[in-house]
Amino acid sequence: MLTFQNIIGQQAIKTHFENAVSAGKVSHAYILSGEEGMGKMALAEAFALELLCENPKNTPCMECHSCKQVISHNHPDLIYVTHEKPASIGVDDIREQVNDTVGIRPYSSPYKIYIIDEAEKMTGQAQNALLKTIEEPPSYVVILLLTANQEAFLPTILSRCIQLKLKPLKDGEVKEYLTVEKGVPEEKADVYAAFARGNLGKAVHLAESEEFQVVYQTMLALLKHLRGMDIAELMETIRKLKEDKLNLDECLDFMQLWYRDVLMFKVTKDINLLIFKEEYASINDMSKNSSYQGLEAILEAIDKARVRLKANVNMELVMELMLLVMKEN
Repeated sequence: MLTFQNIIGQQAIKTHFENAVSAGKVSHAYILSGEEGMGKMALAEAFALELLCENPKNTPCMECHSCKQVISHNHPDLIYVTHEKPASIGVDDIREQVNDTVGIRPYSSPYKIYIIDEAEKMTGQAQNALLKTIEEPPSYVVILLLTANQEAFLPTILSRCIQLKLKPLKDGEVKEYLTVEKGVPEEKADVYAAFARGNLGKAVHLAESEEFQVVYQTMLALLKHLRGMDIAELMETIRKLKEDKLNLDECLDFMQLWYRDVLMFKVTKDINLLIFKEEYASINDMSKNSSYQGLEAILEAIDKARVRLKANVNMELVMELMLLVMKEN
């Protein structure tokens, strides 16, 4: 389990929580919002460690009985609200796990902490049930709502919670973590960091994902040989993409980053600015053989393909149109 000192980035949120603890002005309800993988749970648990530690001069000490219970997910005053239905948190979940238990004083700590992950999945009834507790909570209760979409909350919930939004990390921070902590080669770490767009959890997932390695190799082979492929070969590539069930969003992201590199190198001739530094020879060759207008047309075609796929336009047709634009430019 991470402490605030071990969590990368999110300094404003860490400072807010630490100041609240040291001043004894802890709110009864917080919303931590950010996409999956950004570290909402890590921040919530680090906050719980600070609140529940028995050593006020050195929180969290990681040695006291309370800290050890939090670390082992076995603290009686730290409740993780669960839900059986994967798509929703129902009113019964909130009533049974929160409302019916808030009146019971903490067993061994000054606080009783509830962590509700994926809180955007609460139904309207569930939110209204929780609202009663948030409006008149016992003095010892702290509720942490973790969400990827706080727009799903009722205005009455939003108005009664301290709202803390996680920010993307810098690519350099993500890259450093991957190389130092995970032993990822530097050239690959550049790619994962660029793909993750500041989301450390996503970067780690990409580095460990066999499926993404398939996407990586497939897209690399396609983009490097696209200009020399005929229509039959293009159609075979599209058929294989569909057959292998590759993540098309990741494929399009890869293409976008690749052509971003080509355009960047055409403008700057600086290899240090490339994401795909290992592929310098291919990128250099492409930058010489593509015009600025052609590269803009390709990047526009990728954006159009993304929109069309979201609109459920036929996948083969969408990919064929996009690849033809790439081939021609």
